[in-house]
Amino acid sequence: MTVASRPIGAQGIPTSQTALVSTSPPPDPSDPRDDEAVPAEPTRDDEAEPAEPTTDHEAEPDPRFSFANERTFLAWIRTALGLVTAGLVVTQLFPAFDLSFGRRLVGLPLIALGVLISLFSYSSWQANERAMRRREPLPRSALPRLVAVVVSVVAVIGFVLVLIDGIRG
Repeated sequence: MTVASRPIGAQGIPTSQTALVSTSPPPDPSDPRDDEAVPAEPTRDDEAEPAEPTTDHEAEPDPRFSFANERTFLAWIRTALGLVTAGLVVTQLFPAFDLSFGRRLVGLPLIALGVLISLFSYSSWQANERAMRRREPLPRSALPRLVAVVVSVVAVIGFVLVLIDGIRG
């Protein structure tokens, strides 16, 4: 096999980098005389066991994807903690509205949403990890829609309560 070095670049523009270009035809896998077409015997490194046992239908995913999945899970947990904290602040520290249950009407849905996010984010992490190991498409998550709807409803309720309080006060 002959290898030549020549400059490459976009639209024939010379660059300072060079690439190795093969000047011989690609090997024919059906030709038994071609040494390159014969698969090499597996080495000891090729036979290394994965970190976790896998079944016939599962494979160890790229660690970057697993780490990204874990970061997403942790982001959902931070969101859940923020919502629970906001709900506690609203129910315990905000001044009372004209309606006696106004603070709870705003704060309790935030706390409940935080609890739901913390539960569903774990199952979502687990489903994504399973899909990556099985080389399947990732499942869709209902969490973004749930958060958007609940936060929007709570915001509208808060707006109405402040508006009522301002009209009466």
